Amino acid sequence: MKTSLGAKTLASPTPTWIVGAYDPTGKATGATIAWGGICSSKPPSIAISLRSATYTHGCVKATKAFSVNIPAQNQAALADYFGIASGRDVDKFAAAGLTAEKCELVNAPSIKEFPLVIECELIHVIELGLHTQFVGEIKDVKAAPGILDAEGKIDIEKMGTVIYAPGTRQYYGLGPSLGAGFSIGNAYVKK
Repeated sequence: MKTSLGAKTLASPTPTWIVGAYDPTGKATGATIAWGGICSSKPPSIAISLRSATYTHGCVKATKAFSVNIPAQNQAALADYFGIASGRDVDKFAAAGLTAEKCELVNAPSIKEFPLVIECELIHVIELGLHTQFVGEIKDVKAAPGILDAEGKIDIEKMGTVIYAPGTRQYYGLGPSLGAGFSIGNAYVKK
């Protein structure tokens, strides 16, 4: 029998992403989020959730654009820092020694040193309670050459993606592939 843990945000694991945006003065800022994921295939869209108390929340609302920056495992401490510090008080990019690069297709900064960046134009804002969900249409995905396989697809093992466990507040890395999607389940298909 399973143990009831109550109504909590324990859908584990979650992503570890840094949402980048410009503040009203044009300074790059960002916030680490764990609440996010792809939410539509057509148009290709991603949903992120930010608390209204965060500095980045107001920046995304004002600029109507954001980037999703996905760190490698050796960048977990940098990702954590972006969730600890406030862009109201400090230039997070300068403090972390990271480079803010202007996105090519949207009005948002990206993190040059992170291996994967998703450029998004804000298309929906949904107030959910403590968090606001921002839905962005994906305008481009930029990947560092070192994380691509021979076919030009993202190789998660090469990238070393960071995930987060909300219940224990710990960061983890992903392990090896368990099998191909739309394939390993074929053994259960009735013929």
